[in-house]
Amino acid sequence: MYHRAKAPCRATIVTMLFESRRFDFFAPRQIVFGSSRLSELGQLARSLGRRALIVRGGTSLDRAGIPERVTRLLSGAGVEAHWGPRIEREPQVSDVDQAVAQVRRDPPDFIIGIGGGSAIDLAKAIASLVPQQDSSTVVDYLETVGRGRTLIQSPLPVIAVPTTAGTGSEVTKNAVISDSANHFKASLRHPGMVPVVALVDPELTLTCPQALTVHSGMDALTQLIESYLSRRAQPISDALALEGIRVAKECLPRVAANGSDLEAREGMAYAALLSGLALANSGLGLAHGVAPALGIYCNIPHGLACAVMLPPALEVNRRVRAEKLARVGEALTGRHFSSIEQGCDAAITTVRELSLSLGIPQRLSQLGVRREQIPALVQASRGSSLKANPRDLSDAELAEIFQRLL
Repeated sequence: MYHRAKAPCRATIVTMLFESRRFDFFAPRQIVFGSSRLSELGQLARSLGRRALIVRGGTSLDRAGIPERVTRLLSGAGVEAHWGPRIEREPQVSDVDQAVAQVRRDPPDFIIGIGGGSAIDLAKAIASLVPQQDSSTVVDYLETVGRGRTLIQSPLPVIAVPTTAGTGSEVTKNAVISDSANHFKASLRHPGMVPVVALVDPELTLTCPQALTVHSGMDALTQLIESYLSRRAQPISDALALEGIRVAKECLPRVAANGSDLEAREGMAYAALLSGLALANSGLGLAHGVAPALGIYCNIPHGLACAVMLPPALEVNRRVRAEKLARVGEALTGRHFSSIEQGCDAAITTVRELSLSLGIPQRLSQLGVRREQIPALVQASRGSSLKANPRDLSDAELAEIFQRLL
């Protein structure tokens, strides 16, 4: 059984409050968590309207009979289900633009995204852009590469139903959109993009393949740690991150070894949910700053890229986040250390050992990254995640990090 974190002592709470007294916190209107809770989809949907567009993920959903079950649940609640786009990879600009053009002809009352982070991100992007009238492409709204346009009209309501445990997209305020031809991966971001309902049923992750389970789980762990160390970290998200780190460290090895371990699946779904809440409010860091570049230029899956980059990211940020990194070490090991240095060593060593035990490559060269790609990787890493990294990194420092990992 995975264990909840112990309540912090009064002194710790006081310290946290003095560290940051002013903050905003974004979260869904309702989080519905627990095994077998997909059965509640109909009543949740009915509160949002009578016509639902459903964006779904890969074919494993079909093999599990999920579409038929969802249709029955919605029909039983008097909601008309319209099955829309299927996405089996990270959504591209063309995926979003084509879907938005089609949905604008006959908009639904709300959208359901069911699948991994890609399906939920596509659902959120469609829901955000359908009401807008001032542009025909999502590119205009994307961070770093767009024209700086913001969402004027409120997005359509979204119910997010994750079938993987990693991205936390069911509770975040952004959608990650790629363009392979133009070599970018960027976020569409707005507070109104947080799903109205996050329905997290861990039973839906039971059919997730082992490799995807591991990569998704390491993505969640990376998000938890990076949001905790972020320069934008906040008291509430810090508490959630530490809880998630403890649970992920216990449950990820178990679910990697036995995908049928429902208790471990539940733990990872919980950790992923907490990681989404944490990153939506605190941002991320170096590992997530670099991961999109590795995906665009080297076709490395996002969670795997994060897993490879997490240990060096901790080393890079150790000096400026030593006290918090030591707390990460305590959360990962369940031990108290007599010095901050010992806690930092434990954090980095534990992450490396976990990564090795899960079969994560330790060098980028093992994933096909070439030395001549480094300049392009450096430039493509300058997204929003790197801006939240605990310390600023020059192009030369980023290049050196890539060099050391080849």
